[in-house]
Amino acid sequence: MPFVRIDAHGTHAARLDALGRAVHDALTETLGIPPDDRFQVLTGHDGTGSALRHDDYLGVHRDEGIVFVAITLRSGRTTAQKQALYRRIAELAQDYAGTEPRNVFVTLTENSDADWSLGHGLAQYVS
Repeated sequence: MPFVRIDAHGTHAARLDALGRAVHDALTETLGIPPDDRFQVLTGHDGTGSALRHDDYLGVHRDEGIVFVAITLRSGRTTAQKQALYRRIAELAQDYAGTEPRNVFVTLTENSDADWSLGHGLAQYVS
């Protein structure tokens, strides 16, 4: 049950949709997330009303093609699974949206079953 937030420069709906598909497909391929388990917030930033800031941290040159992907999910994935996820997101972001892999910045935040309510005011993952 990942919850995904994607922030990108520009407000082009097709690019945001392509980035959303890239992240979702990577999640299903690398972590086995069910295909119908998609919860995403996709936000384009125009540089006037909202903006993204970045530098060349750790020698990675980023530019206006930057995409920030924040994924919240239940804990339990191995380091190898996370690394595979990062690689696949970058590959699919390039394939689907033309985003250079160097511009794909991903963070994962893990939590527990009790940290989710999927509706009706219930904690569905808690027995």
